[in-house]
Amino acid sequence: MTQFPRWKIWTIYIVCLGALLLSIPNFIPADKLKGLPSFIPTRQVSLGLDLQGGMHLMLKVDLDTVVQDRLASVAETLRGDLRKANIAYTSINPEANRIVVGVRAEVDRAAAITAIRTADEEVDAVAEGDNLIVTMRPQALQLRRQAAVQQSIEIVRRRVDETGTKETSIQQQGADRIVVQLPGVNDREQIKNLLNTTAKLTFRMVDGMVSAEEAKRQRPPAGADFLHPDEKDERAAGIVYVVRKRVLVSGDNLVDAQPSFQDGQAVVSFRFDSLGGKRFADATTENVGRPFAVVLDNKVISAPNIREPITGGRGIISGSFTTQSANDLAVLLRAGALPAPMIIVEERTVGPDLGADAIRAGIYSILVGLSLVVAYMIAAYGRFGVYAVVALVFNLIITLAVLSLLQATLTLPGMAGLLIAVGLSVDANILINERIREETIAGRSAISAISAGFDRAYSTIFDANVTALIKMFLLYFFGSGPVKGFAVTTGIGILTSMFTATVIVRYLVANWYHRRRPTKLSV
Repeated sequence: MTQFPRWKIWTIYIVCLGALLLSIPNFIPADKLKGLPSFIPTRQVSLGLDLQGGMHLMLKVDLDTVVQDRLASVAETLRGDLRKANIAYTSINPEANRIVVGVRAEVDRAAAITAIRTADEEVDAVAEGDNLIVTMRPQALQLRRQAAVQQSIEIVRRRVDETGTKETSIQQQGADRIVVQLPGVNDREQIKNLLNTTAKLTFRMVDGMVSAEEAKRQRPPAGADFLHPDEKDERAAGIVYVVRKRVLVSGDNLVDAQPSFQDGQAVVSFRFDSLGGKRFADATTENVGRPFAVVLDNKVISAPNIREPITGGRGIISGSFTTQSANDLAVLLRAGALPAPMIIVEERTVGPDLGADAIRAGIYSILVGLSLVVAYMIAAYGRFGVYAVVALVFNLIITLAVLSLLQATLTLPGMAGLLIAVGLSVDANILINERIREETIAGRSAISAISAGFDRAYSTIFDANVTALIKMFLLYFFGSGPVKGFAVTTGIGILTSMFTATVIVRYLVANWYHRRRPTKLSV
């Protein structure tokens, strides 16, 4: 028991020294980390929303729009499918959650139902009077909605990452809601605009312009829409563009977008993939001299004339951009379009002062708890209590080092987990010291009591800690947000306490015994 191999001694020193080096950056302001020697790591434990301050948003995905867009697409393809099947129809009208297809002849209605079901497995059709009612199948509807929420989460994550915001938490809540937590955010409006914009980009041909008054009095021509210009474009105030519905190229084909300058004006340069580049080149070659519209979320942000074919898959979007708005648009285009609009249903702001109060209270709690534990251990076990305190300090240092290495986010529940880890670490030392005390009272020699104390307490310590680790694993697996943070910090504290209590304390006691050679222990 008192013999430690050289490799084990070196392992103890390396672990403790490495933990100290990894922990040091957490006590140094971030702006001064660059001045540290190169051998000191610079990773820090990040503070969560409740400690650092920031934004909490709950977004609702408009899943009804997903269904409407899908049915609108089905309606477009139905026209061609029914013509191919030689089925005469009078009308195809997409509504909120269904498509009404007018078919007079009973034979044609039966044939149309078969053609619709065969052409698209996601929809079903039933006869209702002289009409057919086309709806999405329940299973397909559910899959579409789930996919829309998951895609929205991924795009929100990309948009937030593009802004440089770190340690964000983006999670689904319920069937159609997304919770976004952004620690340390300063420009709240910019984030809200980024998350609240669908960013569906299309390139479409322009057939002309009318005044806003004329657009109110008349319907758009067949195959075209009336689209208003972007509010920031003062040059296009009072006019409405007549834009064809047919999309030449969509934002789905974009692979990159960057803010830049042209003739002193802020613009957004973009690049298509190979398919988008070919479509864009073909469209501009066929329409030289005619205007085309760059449409973002049904607003025309630019409508330049095509002077010459644009090949190479690259182009520039110009408009009434500022440097910030050009950068925001580039971020949106790089991240991709949302499958459906999102509505902010809840917004909370946590101020840095409140976070500072929470940090202060958490640190006071840990210090008070640590002080009480130190006082009790020294009073109850003397020298062995001092060794337990040393192990306790290293337990906190190693836990902090592991959190820094993982670049984990520390929240208020996480600080509670650290406090609990302090108590769990002491439990192991109490078991060992009590066992040594019992063996000493039974009349065993010093070396025999020390060996029996560590050996016989180990199985109890191991079982208790494994049980606690299982609890933390379940909390992490089934919990979310702050609960996971609590489980991570507590779990790491449990693992490090096993090392500090059974290895470091054992080494300190063995080292003391070899130097002093006591014949009787005073525990």
